[in-house]
Amino acid sequence: MKHLTLAAAFCLFAAPAFAHQCPTDIAAIDAALAAGPDLSEEQITQVETWRDEGAALHDAGDHDASVATLAQAKELLGLN
Repeated sequence: MKHLTLAAAFCLFAAPAFAHQCPTDIAAIDAALAAGPDLSEEQITQVETWRDEGAALHDAGDHDASVATLAQAKELLGLN
């Protein structure tokens, strides 16, 4: 029973940690875009789209989808 309680507490406190990854990812994407990445205009537009979608998902509370969307932008920028 002690292990179950401990596991439940871990899950409860781990969920907000994922929510805080989104702003860090958004800031990294913004910094990479500001640095002028060596990407085509189409690729930059795609990164900006994913960045904006990720931010909207974060604001809506869908942090798993936000992290996944932002990961696509980071991968195209070479940040992963």
